[in-house]
Amino acid sequence: MARGIIDRALRMGESRQFREHEKRVAEINRFEPEMELLDDAELRTEADKLRERARGGESLDDMLPEAFALCREAGKRTLGQRHYDVQLIGGMVLHDGAISEMRTGEGKTLTATLPVFLNTLAGESVHLVTVNDYLARRDAEWMRPLYEALGCTVGVLQDTDLPDHGDRRHAAYEADVTFGTNSEFGFDYLRDNMAPTLERCFQRDHNFAIVDEVDNILIDEARTPLIISGSPEAAADLYYTFARMAKALVGIEAKPKLKALGESKDTSEADYDYEYDEKHKTVAPTERGVSKAEKFLGVENLYLSEHGTLVNHLSQSLKAESLYRRDKDYAIVDGQVMIIDEFTGRILEGRRWSEGLHQAVEAKEGVAIREENQTLATITLQNYFRLYEKLSGMTGTALTEATEFMKIYKMPVVEIPTNRDMVRDDANDQIYKTKDGKWKAVVKEIEERNHSGQPILVGTVSVEVSEMLSEQFKRRGINHVVLNAKPEHAEREGETVAQAGRVGSVTIATNMAGRGVDIKLGGDPEMMAEGELRKLGVRSEDPNYETELASMMPGLTERCRVEGDEVRELGGLFICGTERHESRRIDNQLRGRAGRQGDPGASRFFLSAQDDLVRLFAGDRIYKILDRLGPVSEDGEEYPLEAKMLSKQIETAQKKVEEQNYLSRKRVLEYDDVMNEQRRVVYKYRREVLEGRDISEVAREQIAGVVANKVTEYTASDVFEEWDLGGMETMLNTLWPVSVELAELDPQTSSREQVIELLTEDALAAYDEREEEFGEELMRALERHILLQIIDVRWKEHLHEMDYLREGIHLRGFAQIDPLVAYKNEGFLMFETLMDAIWEEFARLIFHVDVELQPAEVEQAFAPGEDPSDVNYSGGTEEGQPSALAEARAAAVMGGGGAATATAPAVAEAGNGSSNGGTNSATVVKAEAEKTGRNDPCWCGSGKKYKKCHGA
Repeated sequence: MARGIIDRALRMGESRQFREHEKRVAEINRFEPEMELLDDAELRTEADKLRERARGGESLDDMLPEAFALCREAGKRTLGQRHYDVQLIGGMVLHDGAISEMRTGEGKTLTATLPVFLNTLAGESVHLVTVNDYLARRDAEWMRPLYEALGCTVGVLQDTDLPDHGDRRHAAYEADVTFGTNSEFGFDYLRDNMAPTLERCFQRDHNFAIVDEVDNILIDEARTPLIISGSPEAAADLYYTFARMAKALVGIEAKPKLKALGESKDTSEADYDYEYDEKHKTVAPTERGVSKAEKFLGVENLYLSEHGTLVNHLSQSLKAESLYRRDKDYAIVDGQVMIIDEFTGRILEGRRWSEGLHQAVEAKEGVAIREENQTLATITLQNYFRLYEKLSGMTGTALTEATEFMKIYKMPVVEIPTNRDMVRDDANDQIYKTKDGKWKAVVKEIEERNHSGQPILVGTVSVEVSEMLSEQFKRRGINHVVLNAKPEHAEREGETVAQAGRVGSVTIATNMAGRGVDIKLGGDPEMMAEGELRKLGVRSEDPNYETELASMMPGLTERCRVEGDEVRELGGLFICGTERHESRRIDNQLRGRAGRQGDPGASRFFLSAQDDLVRLFAGDRIYKILDRLGPVSEDGEEYPLEAKMLSKQIETAQKKVEEQNYLSRKRVLEYDDVMNEQRRVVYKYRREVLEGRDISEVAREQIAGVVANKVTEYTASDVFEEWDLGGMETMLNTLWPVSVELAELDPQTSSREQVIELLTEDALAAYDEREEEFGEELMRALERHILLQIIDVRWKEHLHEMDYLREGIHLRGFAQIDPLVAYKNEGFLMFETLMDAIWEEFARLIFHVDVELQPAEVEQAFAPGEDPSDVNYSGGTEEGQPSALAEARAAAVMGGGGAATATAPAVAEAGNGSSNGGTNSATVVKAEAEKTGRNDPCWCGSGKKYKKCHGA
């Protein structure tokens, strides 16, 4: 009842809006005589005047009549096509941020030029989204003369622009209107948020997008997220190597109490290899342990830049060996390491330890290390398109999904009337008992209609069915073409569909391949001409191509006109559906290929009780009816049932499937909404860093926060004597060289707040010393680039952990816990942990980084190295695109504090070859680290030992 009231209210609102649009059409038409008097130069001048008004603050709505009239006149002059009044209404609907449902052949591509031109006047770019590269390229070239006549630039994205990331892609996004596929726009958004420099970012603001075939892109593709993935950074054998080494090292439990403070921290003479702290799950290698590790790995210095990640491997392997116990912290289940909840003793499904610890435990136990591709960036199409301030769409079939469009995208669907009345004859379905009976009827129907010369389009639901029908047609001598997903058929997709309206043509198409291409009765003369030129060996880039094309067009146009009249006499295009799709919308798309622009046409679906949709969702009732009424002749030929009652049963089944699919898409979105909030925070912060934001004050605040967190962790008790000051000092020294003497704290008067204040002042003083050492300009650059690297590394780890959580979260349902609620809660806690880890690692690196660069060389020093391999794209309509991504490399030497747990980013010498023989223009200074012994005085003049200062 409520749903019906809402639908009626929506229809009433649309009706009022429609009357407003009709009034504006009259305004536009009044401008037409005035526009016709302008010459081409004056037309452009009028467009420029509109731009000045828009950029001066005038409302686009107020300028709509003039802009649409100007665009209509440009279309007449450049394309020979005048926008119909219904197309003007369609353009207004798009400008309003709604979905314009326009039937096949009603000119959606031309309609889009109206709101596109209007919305570019204020200087904002407009994105026009298509389902494939062919349509993006075709529509851009087709409409380019109109846009350029009005002073608009046109860009088109093609996946062949990658991997060079060159000027073409920048130019495409700088244009006033940019054509491209949904996956290209989505992947560029993800690539921009992985870019190491601002110059590698392409997209401008997400102002306005018009999505062609909006139901296909925002409904059919919505269950598949866009994912950029790469190979795991660390090979499994490295974890196994460290696991063997950890077993050979000797560890002792760290002294937790205050008495440890007064003792010497020099571990060069220690008779053990590392200390481990069970309470805080930390480890600290000794001099002896580091030396053994270096010998085992065959490296001279574990802390040099080229061995940056080895420190983390050492730390995680020692933790796995000494701090994590089988059947206490984890269990082995079916050859997998599963975490045990320390509070409940239950297995935590879908959880993994981060930072390489889980792999270290797997290596310790000798089980297979999970090395699936690493997710680098991901987003659903729903959340990508919701980034746009205004979103609209066009399609011939959207009304059946109107509720979903409104709920998910806040986009109403408005049905635009046809320019001419629809005269297609849609016959009732014919339903047979068996598939064999159905196929015999299909072949017989096609044979009879083909004999008369009527063009036929046969729709199938799978490649397998299309191939089977093709074999049957061959045996009957029926000439036909097949259009399905196989490469040999897909190459000429547009041309094949465009010629499907010629006399005697029979086309078998799978799942409506060739969307976006009109089937013109009698054929498409331009595509015929292009095909003829290809046969003659004349290529589109040849200088005489346009001349040859123009010379062929008059004769072919006349031939198509005569043939089109003949086809109309035969009843137009016949659509033969061989199975109902699970969505009514797809069936409507197939039917919609006939009867364009008032042309005659006919359609019928042939079904059987053995079809999947009928069998699964409407089988029992239809079987009973067929058993009673479906006769079979003596020779086994079946007679069909043809009744509206049966068609209603099929439609009810389709509605059930549509509801299931909607719930599936809704669930995908609900889970991605959790990630979306996190993604927005990280990407916004990352972008600000790329744009050069001064983060010095934020860095100081966050370092103070790290200190406060650590002090709180180690002083959890209210009793001073129970504070773990020894463990805290060891841990804090891995962040910065602590100068506060914690042993001098008075147990009677010291409070946690005082300790936090003392240590925060010490850390910030050390931070100021770093800035004095490097200089303000270099320090700001280091802050930005170190933070950028850490965000990228940690975000990838976080995505992996969230993926793993998502995989097993459904099992929470067995415990009567809503999996989505659990995912939201645990995802939030994991995100908090991520942000804390980012700033803790920032503190560790900023205090230990050792560089010798001029400020002007910083950008170059942190420039990415090219790594075009091992990056995969999945989701959207086109996959397997070439890689244009590379991991950022830090031009810094990371000091390796004993308890460091963070994975250091990959490090390399940086700088491009200069003109003087190819030497590096910016290099990492390693000489001091290589020649200074760990017990020698530090080269910086602090008076401390190297290992306690810049070697810490």
